[in-house]
Amino acid sequence: MTHAPRVALIPLDERPVNTGLVRDVAAIAGTRLRIPPQVLLPNFREPGDVAGLADWLTTAAPELDAAIVSIDTLVHGGLIPSRTSGDLPSVVVSRLDVLRDLHVAHPALRIAAVNVVMRASDSYSAVEEPDYWSTTGRELHELGGAVHRAWWGADAGEPTLDDGIRFDYARRRLRNHLVGLTSLGLSWEGVLDPLIITADDTATWSAGSAEQSILEYWQRLRGGTRVLVYPGADETGAVLAARVLLDGTGSAPRVAVMPGEPAGMELVPAYENVPLTESVSRQLSALGASQADGVDDADLVLVVHTPDPDRGDHFGAEPTPDPAAVDATRRAVAAGLATGLPVALADLRYGNGGDIALVDALAAEGVLGRLEAYAGWNTAGNALGSVLALALAATSGRRTGRLDEAARVRALRRRLVDDALYQARLRSRFARELFDDRIEPVEADARARAEIVLTAELRSAAAELLPGEAVAAVTLPWARSFEVDVRFESETE
Repeated sequence: MTHAPRVALIPLDERPVNTGLVRDVAAIAGTRLRIPPQVLLPNFREPGDVAGLADWLTTAAPELDAAIVSIDTLVHGGLIPSRTSGDLPSVVVSRLDVLRDLHVAHPALRIAAVNVVMRASDSYSAVEEPDYWSTTGRELHELGGAVHRAWWGADAGEPTLDDGIRFDYARRRLRNHLVGLTSLGLSWEGVLDPLIITADDTATWSAGSAEQSILEYWQRLRGGTRVLVYPGADETGAVLAARVLLDGTGSAPRVAVMPGEPAGMELVPAYENVPLTESVSRQLSALGASQADGVDDADLVLVVHTPDPDRGDHFGAEPTPDPAAVDATRRAVAAGLATGLPVALADLRYGNGGDIALVDALAAEGVLGRLEAYAGWNTAGNALGSVLALALAATSGRRTGRLDEAARVRALRRRLVDDALYQARLRSRFARELFDDRIEPVEADARARAEIVLTAELRSAAAELLPGEAVAAVTLPWARSFEVDVRFESETE
């Protein structure tokens, strides 16, 4: 058995998907993850302590083998602050210097990093955006698409916007784009290994997609190995952790992709800008894996419950179940398990939650517990990267002899409880009763009541679906319904 790598994380923000999920990946592979103290991390809209985070990483560096760094947290203080802060371009770009300094001082330290292309939410919600989003959000989203189309020679009328708001929006995007370009330069210098650039909540025609085209220009000009650019955000810490833990354990893992409905692989999932088949390829590359031609030369089977053509989404009207799609994926899971290989299930049918009909069907057949990993939360990119990271962390653990099987099972259960039982079944049921149909944080007393109710509900639902380990507590990290933190009684932390 080799010694466990010493890995630290500066997360995208403080939510469980950006901290706990990464910790689960590390635990499966048999290592502990170092995370900055809570006081340094962001707190919803409040930025993290960027100077403190840089000092923390610098102090930890001599004792590390690898650092996984969210560029957005390092320079802006978190994902939401990257959209809302007023810091000047020269200030935020200069905060990247700590990475170059660390590379010079500790050349053996591997720095894996992610930068997120700024989103433009197609909504009037300012919960995670500048205040003016409440009145102009959809117009700003439309503006990005119109300008992108016009750039490619397709005339599109632009929405009418206040010039001051338009200027501020463009200024923020330009500043963040400069951070992305500077990060790309650090990758070229060998400071970042790897750098991935992901797009949060984008669309085929959008400001974010236009900026990705500019990044592609610079990469073509440079030539050679390219930095991967693809849809995703909150799963990237887990992806980079699995990548760091996999590298050096043997040949690149080979993954056989088995979609329930093969035609669905050509769909562009909601909130994204490339077909699913392309996202799978890029996510595998980000993880240091590749797609197998079939199961005969594979290390892992990835079953994909492909997107709903009607773009069903649990954030809004409940999607209509499709028995044919469920049956097709159920048969794909059975075929995958029949190979004797580990089988991971990417439940991408609906946005913002899994397909509970599929999960129930697999539970009825007694195969849920035989899965290597599962994910079905938020966007397709979020779920896809998460399930691959969890499954390939187990591959790493088996290769090194450090696999923590209890951690793997716990991570599988956590995602089933969160993504299927909560996101797909309970959240809409309790949206009005516990959260007054709000998407913004609720008051402290409402939060406390919601946590009590949801803990009891999920403990009961999980005991029925996943007997063997009890839910100890469910908390609301941002005091709203959109995300929960699920802890089991067997966990000591």
